Amino acid sequence: MSQATMSGERTVHVPLDGGRDYDILIGRGILDEAGARVKALGGRAAAIVTDETVAGLYAQRVRTSLEAAGLRAGIVCVAPGEASKSYATFAQVCDGLLAEKIERNDLVVALGGGVVGDLAGFAAAVLRRGVRFVQAPTTLLAQVDSSVGGKTGINAPLGKNLIGAFHQPRLVLADTATLDTLSSREMRAGYAEVVKYGLINEAAFFEWCEAHWPGIFAGGPERDEAVAICCRAKAGVVVRDEREDGERALLNLGHTFAHALERLTGYESARLVHGEAVGIGLALAFRFSARLGLCPGQDAGRVANHLALAGLPTRLQAVPGGCGDAEALLDAMAQDKKVRDGRLTFILAHGIGRSFIAPGIEAADVRAFLEDELAAG
Repeated sequence: MSQATMSGERTVHVPLDGGRDYDILIGRGILDEAGARVKALGGRAAAIVTDETVAGLYAQRVRTSLEAAGLRAGIVCVAPGEASKSYATFAQVCDGLLAEKIERNDLVVALGGGVVGDLAGFAAAVLRRGVRFVQAPTTLLAQVDSSVGGKTGINAPLGKNLIGAFHQPRLVLADTATLDTLSSREMRAGYAEVVKYGLINEAAFFEWCEAHWPGIFAGGPERDEAVAICCRAKAGVVVRDEREDGERALLNLGHTFAHALERLTGYESARLVHGEAVGIGLALAFRFSARLGLCPGQDAGRVANHLALAGLPTRLQAVPGGCGDAEALLDAMAQDKKVRDGRLTFILAHGIGRSFIAPGIEAADVRAFLEDELAAG
């Protein structure tokens, strides 16, 4: 459960076994306490991995906090955007961390959005065969999803997140004040992951989102509450299924479609960012479920209407420059991590808050659905 302190800070504990448990700290201004929090984990040095955009906003602030706590601190900076989750940038980060003389007992601090968190976490997983790291997510998407659970990795030309490792952070510092600097597009993208938790198995949370989403965007108390609820939900799933052998796959609701779209747009953030792809993917997952007779069409319409109200795309036609034909989309899906024995696995739904794992979906059914979706006005 999340707990709020007198200052409004919320804590979600992730009780993994083997001494790998950690806390997610949520609240405004937490980055100013980064030095003391990281120092308490031990080690003599910390290297901040960030991107050029976030570096200009927060990197020096975090470095000053780390140094004030007595830690030697350096900065490794990469270009912003999904294209940085590449072999080349991964090598750049590893070389940068080695140049900063990061040792086994030191820490890597991932300061930024989901791209930085995945990239820095993967580098930490393999550097010197594994060093500890701290997630300091600065986007809504990263705070509610990618910073929690230990999935790290990079993209390959054949698909998203196909190269990576499970490597749990030692601490997550979710400073919700950093969300004040996000563009409306980035906030909308993160909101797709917020809504996802309600659609998976918490219909009451989806209803809460329908009523309170303007407060999340405006930075009211609803924002911190939403982050805490999502982190608590994900932490519970991670503890029960850390390595995605079962239940954790539900967190990929909408992502089989989304990852295919990202691949077909070349991971070009100018065209499509991850959360926008997820918005389309969520709507498609519910419409596909309805087409298969699994889900009421009314629920599929309600999901799409809410996503659209929040400013998210819900149709394939919304992808700038197009996303290819049904065959190209199907081919991209064939590289999804959930493929088993060459057969597609989707996360589908019996209704809002009633998602399930659907293995062995026939490619012909997917192709026909995509053809109709592409032809829709």
